[in-house]
Amino acid sequence: MISKIVSTALCLSAVLVSSAQKTPSFTLTSPDGAVTITVETGPAVQWSVKHGATTVLAPSPLSLTLQSGEVLGKKASVASSKKTSGNTTIPSPVYKKASISDHYHQLALTFKGGYSILFRAYNDGVAYRFVLPDKKEAVITAEEAVFNFTKDYTAFLPYVNDPRVKDDPFHSSFEALYSEGPISAMPKDAIAFLPVLVELEGGKKAVVTESDLSDYPGLYLRNPASKAGSLQATFARYPLELKAGGYNNMNSVVSRRAGYIAKVKGGSALPWRAIVISSQDKELLNNDMVYKLATPTPLKDLSWIRPGKVAWDWWNDWNISGVDFRAGINTATYKFYIDFAAANGIEYVVLDEGWSNSTDITRLNPAVDLPGLVRYGREKNVDLVLWATWYALDGRLDEVFGQYAKMGIKGFKIDFLDRDDQQMVASTYEIARKAADHKLIIDLHGMFKPAGLQRTWPNVVNFEGVKGLENAKWAPSDDVPRYDASIPFIRMVAGPMDYTPGAMRNASKAAFRAVHSSPMSQGTRAHQLAMYTLFESPLQMMADNPTAYMKEPESTAFIAKVPTVFDETVALDGQVGEYAAIARRKDDVWHVGALTNWTARELTVDFSFLPEGSYEAEIFSDGINADRDATDYKKEVKKVRKGDKLTVKMAPGGGWAARIYPGTGK
Repeated sequence: MISKIVSTALCLSAVLVSSAQKTPSFTLTSPDGAVTITVETGPAVQWSVKHGATTVLAPSPLSLTLQSGEVLGKKASVASSKKTSGNTTIPSPVYKKASISDHYHQLALTFKGGYSILFRAYNDGVAYRFVLPDKKEAVITAEEAVFNFTKDYTAFLPYVNDPRVKDDPFHSSFEALYSEGPISAMPKDAIAFLPVLVELEGGKKAVVTESDLSDYPGLYLRNPASKAGSLQATFARYPLELKAGGYNNMNSVVSRRAGYIAKVKGGSALPWRAIVISSQDKELLNNDMVYKLATPTPLKDLSWIRPGKVAWDWWNDWNISGVDFRAGINTATYKFYIDFAAANGIEYVVLDEGWSNSTDITRLNPAVDLPGLVRYGREKNVDLVLWATWYALDGRLDEVFGQYAKMGIKGFKIDFLDRDDQQMVASTYEIARKAADHKLIIDLHGMFKPAGLQRTWPNVVNFEGVKGLENAKWAPSDDVPRYDASIPFIRMVAGPMDYTPGAMRNASKAAFRAVHSSPMSQGTRAHQLAMYTLFESPLQMMADNPTAYMKEPESTAFIAKVPTVFDETVALDGQVGEYAAIARRKDDVWHVGALTNWTARELTVDFSFLPEGSYEAEIFSDGINADRDATDYKKEVKKVRKGDKLTVKMAPGGGWAARIYPGTGK
């Protein structure tokens, strides 16, 4: 359910500027004074945003149209205003850091008619949300959310495009490369899903996203008039009829939609519309806006939520070799995966498509002894996660979760949601809640971006919503290294992403090709290793097969040692679409990952993030011939101290990865 707003912060005086000739307006500044929100009321509610001397957002209207004909945000008469502030620390145990500073100033405007709009100013961005009148259910037919930028800036826009479903423009796997260009170049019939990045003046960036999306459709952006600098919200209408369709008829496809976008309870708070603002690109690599704005978890005990890495079968087509059994979807193959996981300290094995009947997952594939595999894995401290479609689970969550939790299964990877209308968004919260009842972790695939669910229900440990490594099997023309150097600044602002890295067959730009059973990656080995630190992912896949990893013991051992949740994150350097570098700490060990697009480059790694003392760094860098043979890498161990600087050379599509530990031989 959408959360109620509880005011717990310090009440300050509201600044009201009004006269007989002027429209009432209000201002709100961030704690550091750098960000200013101006809200105009009267005929229409509009907000504008400045960061220092830079206008981030020109006056932009916001309103809600109800089925009753009432429009909240038009002819808006302010009944009361209240400023509050918050300055707390949020514990974040299944995350990229152990705790988050939540420091903001808030303005609450209550209008005649009983509704409110909350505005928040953070040092790193802004947000607003509607709070509905505390009365009967409201039917929302439209929401106006406009983002008027002052110029026709360049934007990074991921367009919805699923050719398998032609009659529903809101059916999407949420996997797309970024279209980069002026906002006005956006095709009039195109819609882009969030997050979206806009380049401002002076190197500043604005990332538009949302949070606390619990019982409401996801927001898309469009520019139907090809207007310079303007992006407007659009939403999927509520689904009335569903049918099987999409990939192998394993998804639910909407065949009829209602004339409204949402029905919500009186007094409900709608999702936060947020803009993250950065002065330097690297700041986007370590942003917590979505997490801060989300509803806290109701769970008291999180000890059963076990993050970790996963030996994955599907991407590598179960293609192990050097064994005396036929590899495939069978018990012997999965025992081999479990043995590999146990030998390398990997927490999970996922059983992807094929372990059960595709539509009735209570019926097991007789070739897979699932109870026996659970027992076998338990003996070796390896747990199992099962793949399932949303369509197969719909209406059967208690039955399925109960059956497999009792068997000893620890989680589900749920695929082909492919929508974010109100029904589907609400379903993800139901899935999370019922999974928590059975102490199951969840990885959501075919899924829209994270939008706060990861804080409210931290047993949802990963989300796809990214054009990940799996696409290497069928999309040879994609510019993957540029995408890899873009998503940490855009998609990852929303939260964790199940990119599924770990390819051991690495290719240069000229050598890459799509191969189904022995897939390869674009870019170097070090590029792949860097992803395990750089890409946020509490449940992180190892996409290649055990045979490939066993042939590459140095790379495998390095991957196995990288945690999937951390105590601290430090953004080191980066430029959107070009390169990115991050350092993360777990206990007293630091992990560093850096990668580049198809441009070879040098990068200076500054070890100022280290505490005082002597450290050793286990380093994987691109080999001298990595531009021709992308599997070429160099491993070395160097002594480093706080303040040292190291020049790193990355090949085209290259990377650099390090594990830094106190000089005791850890």
